[in-house]
Amino acid sequence: MRGQFTGWPEQAMDVLWQLQGEPTHATRERYRADRERLVRQPMIALLNEVADTDPRYEDFSVWHYRTDSWWWQHQGAVIRLGRKIEINLRFSLDGLRIQGAWWYPDPGQVDAFRRAVASEGSGRELSAIVEDVRKKGYDLSGDVMKRPPRGYPTDHPRTNLLRHRSLIAARPLGCEEWLHTPEAVDRVLSAAADLDALLMWLVRHVKRAA
Repeated sequence: MRGQFTGWPEQAMDVLWQLQGEPTHATRERYRADRERLVRQPMIALLNEVADTDPRYEDFSVWHYRTDSWWWQHQGAVIRLGRKIEINLRFSLDGLRIQGAWWYPDPGQVDAFRRAVASEGSGRELSAIVEDVRKKGYDLSGDVMKRPPRGYPTDHPRTNLLRHRSLIAARPLGCEEWLHTPEAVDRVLSAAADLDALLMWLVRHVKRAA
């Protein structure tokens, strides 16, 4: 049911501004309650609405604060779609950022990824998906080897993908007025739809590797 998320209040930016640099312990404590109410709780409300829209997005976490000042200046959240396959959101003074990621792989996942990339059907499918994601404005990155892995020809048509030991597609969603309105839910859902083919490919081919 839509309606619980109304956007991040404009005062949320004021709180994050006060926490820039290396805020002292006293400064952090002074703004802790405001940060929880104005920054973290809206992220929880947004992800509850996203999960209400699609049950695949129900397994999510919204991070608390840590000793590093970066975590006070950036509100992170994760939606888990499979083992080490997830959507990450980050809210900060720069606005909202999203990424779809397969990273920090379990043993066996990299080998499973490479087999799927090398296979003609699944490999061609991933190449087309990656190209489409790039055209939509996402930066593709990850842990990439300098050379193709052993056991695969150096002239393989998908050698660039074979070199990946993780795969991340990310882009900023912006810092416009919609961030302070319920429209932010639709922006996140639209971006999640952009990433869906990539993430579901990863779920099918590397999720259960061990």
